[in-house]
Amino acid sequence: MCVFTKFYKKLNMYKIMHGFYEKEDFYPKHKHPSKVKKSKMPESENRTYAEALWDHITMDQEELPFRAGDLLEIIDMNDKDWWYGALDDHQEGWLPATFVRLRVNQDHFEEDFIGRFSEIPEHTSPNLRRISMINPDQGRINVINEILQAEQDYVKHMKDVVEGYIRHARKRVDMFTEEKISVIFGNIEEIFKFSTQFLETLESAYCKEQPQQSELGKCFLKYSKGFEIYSDYCNNHPSGSAELKDLYRKQKYRHFFEACRLLQEMIEIPLEGFLLNPVQKICKYPLQLAELLKYTPQTHPDYVNIQQALEAMKKIAALINERKRKMESIEKLARWQHTVEDWQGKDLLERSSELIYSSEINKINSAGWSQERWFYLFDHQLVYCKKDLLKRNGFSYKGRIDTDECDIIDIEDGKDVQYNVTVKNAWKIHEVDKDKWYLLYAKTPAEKQRWIKAFQKERERVREDQENNFMPDHWKNKILNRIKASQEKQNSRTQSEIQYKQEFIRGIPSHATLPRSYSKKQSKRRGWFPFGGKQKAKS
Repeated sequence: MCVFTKFYKKLNMYKIMHGFYEKEDFYPKHKHPSKVKKSKMPESENRTYAEALWDHITMDQEELPFRAGDLLEIIDMNDKDWWYGALDDHQEGWLPATFVRLRVNQDHFEEDFIGRFSEIPEHTSPNLRRISMINPDQGRINVINEILQAEQDYVKHMKDVVEGYIRHARKRVDMFTEEKISVIFGNIEEIFKFSTQFLETLESAYCKEQPQQSELGKCFLKYSKGFEIYSDYCNNHPSGSAELKDLYRKQKYRHFFEACRLLQEMIEIPLEGFLLNPVQKICKYPLQLAELLKYTPQTHPDYVNIQQALEAMKKIAALINERKRKMESIEKLARWQHTVEDWQGKDLLERSSELIYSSEINKINSAGWSQERWFYLFDHQLVYCKKDLLKRNGFSYKGRIDTDECDIIDIEDGKDVQYNVTVKNAWKIHEVDKDKWYLLYAKTPAEKQRWIKAFQKERERVREDQENNFMPDHWKNKILNRIKASQEKQNSRTQSEIQYKQEFIRGIPSHATLPRSYSKKQSKRRGWFPFGGKQKAKS
């Protein structure tokens, strides 16, 4: 490509990004090198496998659709842009070469399966019989090189997003506010900074003279706490995807994002593909460490470090999953509280983040009367409501109990002296700080046992949250502010509709009313003939 062509390409992209004009994409997509269907290699030959890095969704029958993480057999790599491959021995087709990475240790593809046998039986399939045991040192070198190469590629993609998209978006204040950028990209800039430092540590630990002696486990252990920043990103990712989807409905945003990609010379996938990369990356670290551990002898100085790093990264992945579950739970609690009438006191989310158990049980009041109430056990508090018989699924707030400052007392069936009533399947709650007692009973023994177990589970969840900090305060405040803003927006819209209707009604003249017989005339209109009753028969 000549210098002038490159110059005019970049000039056109600059004009698109800065609003001079808008046109369809300037550059055609890569074409398949050939439409000739390739035949699979004979089973006697060594096969080549690759792992999918990105989703490839296509409506072209000649192309092979797959998801990130799928394992593909590569049949033809003669063309540098498009390879021919197969998925699960059922589907074949063309695939973009940049969407996959060749798998390290090809000969050990099925080693996990055959490793359980001291020797391979004669009746084993040819695919397994052909696998040869490679040098253990070479296997470890391959995995180490794969980890380093994958990290280098990942950091490059993060750099492309930060410099290719975010930097240009901040220049277009007419299209992007800082809040909108934060929603779309989350804390990806922090992740890029962290990943750059982590990559430098990995590269410094790489031993060029004897790569098999490289100690990468220490690097993962050193940064294990820092990987928690992925938690914020993973929880923000659904909101970012929704915001991006809305923007893609507008042509100027589609052109802007495509221009960013072309100027940065990034591979041909949409922005949402790059934004999914950190979510996939944090889940892949435990797999990489498990692979590295498999090729590391117990006598290696890094063996224990890799074991500890693997456990640490598994905990990080579990922490992210638990926080994501908490986030989803918090939004449900906020919506539920909004439906309860006559709510009193603090908002539910100021102390709680999860519903443990709920059902309808009976409460004995101070006069000895039985009251049916719906009890909701959250972490740190028990809320009870009265069901509104006139409204479907309607509840009104009646009170709450602080479970951090209460004792649960199991009582036997029979007469209770304190309340002077006879009960079955009952228990008492003593709110210690207020010295207040509650007598509750269920309809069946099984329901009572479910409640007793629920109280135990609530205490366990509270301890887990305190130990792991599953729900940081800044997350809870962020969700509360978002929900309040949404509710205010909805209330404002409702008030505007009411005001509009009132103004419309006031604007109708008093004489402009429908005749009393209007509804009767309307009711007579039936069938396919709107201008009267029956058709007259021809004479």
